[in-house]
Amino acid sequence: MKSFVYIITDRNRKNLHVGMCSDLLKTIKFYSEMPTLFFDSANQLNRLVYFEEINTEEQAMARFQQVSTFTRMQKEKMIRQVNTDWIDLTAGLNYESGIRVRPSVYGRPSIQPTRRAVAL
Repeated sequence: MKSFVYIITDRNRKNLHVGMCSDLLKTIKFYSEMPTLFFDSANQLNRLVYFEEINTEEQAMARFQQVSTFTRMQKEKMIRQVNTDWIDLTAGLNYESGIRVRPSVYGRPSIQPTRRAVAL
């Protein structure tokens, strides 16, 4: 089963929180639903700036423990290697998950040929 090791931060990049989960979108949604779980509202963790997808849970746990011991400078260097502008990666994840969802037959507009008036 795939697992993720991620780093999430607040809007000012003051706090870097390292975590591990099996469903990244669900975890990000949890952070948005519980904004003051770890910090007050000014330091709300809401920007996913780094994540790794790892194949096994044992490897993910080892990587999580390794990244958790990193200093702030090491974490920042790791983030900047893949996300130089520290943009929120959640939008890309939402987009990718939307591609995998099969569209509903009832939600699509019907395709009908357009009729043109014939000039005589």
